Amino acid sequence: MRWAGGTAGFVFAIDQATKLFVVWHLGLADRLQMDVVAPYLTFRMAWNRGINFGLFAGHDVALRWGLIALALAIVLWVWLWVREAQAGRRVQVAAGLVIGGALGNVVDRIAYGAVADFLNMSCCGIANPYSFNIADIAVFAGALGLLLWSGPAKTP
Repeated sequence: MRWAGGTAGFVFAIDQATKLFVVWHLGLADRLQMDVVAPYLTFRMAWNRGINFGLFAGHDVALRWGLIALALAIVLWVWLWVREAQAGRRVQVAAGLVIGGALGNVVDRIAYGAVADFLNMSCCGIANPYSFNIADIAVFAGALGLLLWSGPAKTP
């Protein structure tokens, strides 16, 4: 489980460091938008109170704590599943991506009441209206990795 724990810790640290730097140090929380390499990369502040793409967003305290509890339950389930399966390195790294990203967003919900999303990418004449963060990328990549690499157990 060394790979899962190490990956989770790395993703969590990078996610929180980028949020602290961009949102607070560069002042994106007040400026709301900064062009980095427009239109390909823009920092656009979005406080996500819901799930992906702001679905079910509301200011309800019960929803906030429900999403925190759900994320923590998923983290625990993924950790136990990968440990019980005695997963190889690729599956552990994928699980670590999911765990680290989920915990990064949980910390945001606890600290700010919402997830701090700030990355926005557009290309080729298509304007992307959504923002995301490093944790979101990690959760997506980790889930994809788990789907690809954690197939049914092989029987002898």
